[in-house]
Amino acid sequence: MAGSATHSRSEKSGGKAALIPSCLPVTRLFLAFFALFLVAAAARAAETLEQLQQRFDKETDGIHKAKLMQKLGDAQFEKERQAARDNDYLTVGLVMEKYRDNVRAALDLLKKTHPDAEKHPGGYKPLEMHLGRGIREVHDVLLVMPDAYRPPMQIVERDLRDMDAELLRLLFPRRPGEQPLPPPPASSEKPPADSRTPADGRKDPS
Repeated sequence: MAGSATHSRSEKSGGKAALIPSCLPVTRLFLAFFALFLVAAAARAAETLEQLQQRFDKETDGIHKAKLMQKLGDAQFEKERQAARDNDYLTVGLVMEKYRDNVRAALDLLKKTHPDAEKHPGGYKPLEMHLGRGIREVHDVLLVMPDAYRPPMQIVERDLRDMDAELLRLLFPRRPGEQPLPPPPASSEKPPADSRTPADGRKDPS
C-alpha cells in the first residue's frame, strides 16, 4: 500500500513536472514580444527633433498631422528653452518661427482634409491646446530676451494668437452673442426733391 501511494504521488508530481516544460516556450515567446515592444517604444520616444520634423512634413492627413504636432512642438520647446539658457536668442527665434510655420501647416491641412471642425474636432482640439502652450512659451521668452531680438518674436506671438482665434471660431462657430448682424435693407425710394427747385433746375428767386 505504501509503495502504491508513493508510486501514485510520483506519477502526479511527474505529470506536473512534465507540464512545466511545455509552458516554457509560450512564456519565452511572450517575453520576447514584450521586449520587442519595449525596444520599439523606446526607439520612438527617442526620436530626434529632425526625425519628428521629417515625419510631420510627410504626413498627409490633417488629424494625424495635428496630433503629431504635439510631440514635435514639445521637442521644439525643449530646444528653444536650452537655447534661452545659453543666451542664444537667435536660435530661440528661429525655433519658434518654425513652430509657428508647423502650426500653420497643420491647421491648413486640417481645414483641407476635415473642414467641419464641429463634426471632426479630433485634430482641432489638441492643436488648439498645444497652440495655447506655444503662445505662453513665446510670451515668457519675450520677457527675458534682449530688445534687439524682440520684433520677430512679437510677430510670431501675433501670428500664433491669430491662429488660436481662428481655431476657436472653427470649433465653436455658433457661440452666443457672436451672430453676424443682418445687412441693412436696400432702399428703393428716391430722396424728396427740393420743393423750391423747379423742374427745369433753376432755383426759385424767392
